Amino acid sequence: MIYTKTGDKGTTSLASGERVKKSDLRIETYGTADELNAYFGWLGAMLEKMCGELPPDEPVKDVTVHCEQVLTIQNKLFNLGAFLSEAPGEWISELDVTEVERWIDRLQEELPPQHAFSLPAGSEEIAAAHICRTVTRRLERLMVRLLDELTAENAEPDRLEQLRISLRWVNRISDFCYVLSRKCNILLEKSPILWKK
Repeated sequence: MIYTKTGDKGTTSLASGERVKKSDLRIETYGTADELNAYFGWLGAMLEKMCGELPPDEPVKDVTVHCEQVLTIQNKLFNLGAFLSEAPGEWISELDVTEVERWIDRLQEELPPQHAFSLPAGSEEIAAAHICRTVTRRLERLMVRLLDELTAENAEPDRLEQLRISLRWVNRISDFCYVLSRKCNILLEKSPILWKK
């Protein structure tokens, strides 16, 4: 049965078994990770749709790579949710951070210099990438609050370090979304819509 009625009074269980209010910062944080995962699913669907609209040559290979990257992010976001719900274990590693940095570096090599901010506009794919970027930033802010809270509570050092690593990964994901939005401009042969003061 999909409904259990155990949360009808506004509480829920963490992976540790502890019951907390649904307004608890940990719930807000991993709920935002879940929301972000859904947005990445949408972005992935937009990229797959783009594959069907591009000529079957090098650009399609690029988009396929980006679809795989988005899927990797979605899996890691589930890992992050498990960690934030206090499941034991190492869920996000320094290798994950390094991997996203490599993605960003490769993308930036393909992008022309830009001296103004791009607006989140121009196509569904570009807007979807920016929505992922902004929700990632919200997740990051919540994780900073959680880190402050857990530090004040003298949480286990290993848990604090895992949260710091996860925070770096989330920060890189936001940067990845920005450069991916710019790459979509190139793939779609659209000029970026720049901010005009």
